Amino acid sequence: MSLVQYSDSESESESRSSPPAKRPRHDPQPSLPPLPAAFHDLYASTTRVSVQDDPSLHGGRKRVIPHVEGNWPTHLYLEWYPAKEELSLLTNLITQIDKSSADSLHDVHSLLHSDLGAQLPLHISLSRPVVLRTEQRASFTEKLQNSIRQSHVSPFKVRPNTLYWASNYEKTRWFLVFSVQKPPQDHLNRLLRLSNNTLSQFGQPPLYAGSRAQGDENPVSPSTHSDKEQSGDFSGCFHISLAWTLKEPSSKSRDQVAGIDLQGVKDLQIGFDSVKAKIGNNVTNIELDRSLT
Repeated sequence: MSLVQYSDSESESESRSSPPAKRPRHDPQPSLPPLPAAFHDLYASTTRVSVQDDPSLHGGRKRVIPHVEGNWPTHLYLEWYPAKEELSLLTNLITQIDKSSADSLHDVHSLLHSDLGAQLPLHISLSRPVVLRTEQRASFTEKLQNSIRQSHVSPFKVRPNTLYWASNYEKTRWFLVFSVQKPPQDHLNRLLRLSNNTLSQFGQPPLYAGSRAQGDENPVSPSTHSDKEQSGDFSGCFHISLAWTLKEPSSKSRDQVAGIDLQGVKDLQIGFDSVKAKIGNNVTNIELDRSLT
């Protein structure tokens, strides 16, 4: 049955007998201000439609962490909502790559918008997808908050660097990403160390330690120690994902992406003022130290 709509100020009988009133003219209203960052944390994920691994519900993607009662998927990251002009620049970049792909394959899925067209946030990861138990959630969040606050890491900005394809740890998806230039005061590495140290206290693996070079995020044997691990500098690993595909890009496609002119994109200044800790569908926003800015 369809619903009949009436205005708030008229009854059904009035709507049938009274002539429509003229609407008062209003001056154009200015654009609404942007939503506060905390608002997005309330709607950080879509409604769960299944606890089973059903790739048909997610564009062919497979659940990396199986759903187990009492387990809470956890992710630590820095979040970025591109402004209108930035979003347009990134959209054009993805479209250019999708149309000119050497593989003609790719069926590239943008991470800029949801299936319904809503803008999505982008991020720099500070952890792998890990799992906490129910009883660990509160203590983990408290330890991470204290660690970040005591570090006095201040808000900072980064610039995009190179564009490339990178796989996830399981090699079930490949992501179009751009790396970022090392920020002043090495804030990315500092936050990564805080994240890894907190995760280790709960038996969770670190991010990037034991990883291969740029373009392959899959872990290697713990006995293999790279120069990055020894120096603690993972600046070449930090990145922002723009799109994804299920099929591994060919060497030709990788070379093609690496050769794209990033004029305009490299001029972006991406600011971060907090760390996000997402545990299940709950997001905790941990602000960086503004006293030094």
